[in-house]
Amino acid sequence: MARPGGPECHVSVVVLGTLAGPQSSSWLPILSSPWTSWRVGLSTSYTDLPASSNTADAPSPSTSSIFNGSIPDLMLTGATPLLPQLGSTQENGPQPKESDEIAAAAASTRVVLKRNINEGLKRVEANLARARLFIREAARVRNLTSTHADPDYVPRGPIYMNANAFHRSYLEMEKLLKIYVYEEGEPPMFHEGPCKSIYSTEGSFIHEMEKGNRYRTTDPHQALVYFLPFSVVRMVHYLFVPDSHEMNAIGLAVLDYVEIIANKHPFWNRSVGADHFMLSCHDWGPRASSFVPHLFNNSIRALCNANTSEGFNPYKDVSFPEINLLTGEIVGPLGGLSPSRRSVLAFFAGRLHGHIRYLLLEQWKGRDQDVRVYDHLPDGVSYDSMLKKSRFCLCPSGYEVASPRVVEAIYAECIPVLISDSYVLPFSDVLNWKSFSVQVPVKEIPNIKSILMAISPNQYLRMQRRIKQVQRHFVVNGPPKRYDVFHMILHSIWLRRLNIRIPD
Repeated sequence: MARPGGPECHVSVVVLGTLAGPQSSSWLPILSSPWTSWRVGLSTSYTDLPASSNTADAPSPSTSSIFNGSIPDLMLTGATPLLPQLGSTQENGPQPKESDEIAAAAASTRVVLKRNINEGLKRVEANLARARLFIREAARVRNLTSTHADPDYVPRGPIYMNANAFHRSYLEMEKLLKIYVYEEGEPPMFHEGPCKSIYSTEGSFIHEMEKGNRYRTTDPHQALVYFLPFSVVRMVHYLFVPDSHEMNAIGLAVLDYVEIIANKHPFWNRSVGADHFMLSCHDWGPRASSFVPHLFNNSIRALCNANTSEGFNPYKDVSFPEINLLTGEIVGPLGGLSPSRRSVLAFFAGRLHGHIRYLLLEQWKGRDQDVRVYDHLPDGVSYDSMLKKSRFCLCPSGYEVASPRVVEAIYAECIPVLISDSYVLPFSDVLNWKSFSVQVPVKEIPNIKSILMAISPNQYLRMQRRIKQVQRHFVVNGPPKRYDVFHMILHSIWLRRLNIRIPD
């Protein structure tokens, strides 16, 4: 049953792996290094989860991968459950006596349950197989504009890896994607999240799923994916002890929740969590998931902190943007000054927060009138106005890779200059970030000005037009609108589900 969203989540707006074209007769997606082998369900072959009769066959968590075929499929019967069932007795302990009638009824119920589960899974996998075929065919079309009709928006241009493949995938998602939200757990740490903070994308997504929408199903047998609706931000708020320097209480809360789900429902054990997803915008989201090895290694983890050096796996995990909505809404109109009126070459303002920012501030703070870098803005200078009159906005990572400055730049139609290590950019399975942003390696921080000055006026104008186009994919709407950030997160999850096949 859907829960009504909290008042702080009412958003008012004043705002497949890579879907790239074929390189030969067979479609292979194009991705920037280091993800050139990522296929996300649309290549000629995709991952099966092989059946196993016993969890002893399962590989260690460090080697488990839904892409190398090493994850077992734990069947409802004939397999040792991942977690013991609640209320079960020890195998060799005393067993209660049952009458023949009760035993027969229980056996009949188990048969019906297994039949329902298997039939539902067969339908799901058949639909996914057709969707893979349609998307693979669409990826063969190299046009910059999608060939599919759409009353709202037709993807086009170089901001997409493959506009036609993305559009067909999105349309298939609208027809097929069904998400089951587990009802276990109580607010505020479950079924709710922050919608007026730097972590607003976490809260707004949970809120929209709890409200109910076309993608949510109350029948778990129809679901393609299963949502674990806990909020790491709320867990940190309620469970973390300041100055304790440890987060065991948070990790154990996640572990307890997954145990409850695995004990009460058959779906986690069926796929070893591979068709389940969590979503977190908190820096500690990856660490919280590590307390459950199968969640960390197998499940789809939608994370703002999409750091490959901390275990983010672009084969199965989703990167989504960090958006700072302190009032629950986008303040002021999108856009900024026209390109000809933008007088500042590059701009950054932010406190010392991690090694990359230290290097940026050390090199550029107060040293150049074209590259305006501040740790504190001067009195009377507006942060928003600086964004709107700058051509390029510097977006260095802090202690963690994600930064709300990326979306702030997009909203202000300022070209993002991405300075980070090990960061998988949001929606990079679909979006060609090189067409509307500048990516500067950390070692090139001293050369930022020369790098930006080398971009011709015509190239800058092209990038600026593309920023305007890509805005729709990062805007928070209440209620959500097609192709906005909520739907792009869903689409990224949909692509990861296309990557696996669960045998019945």
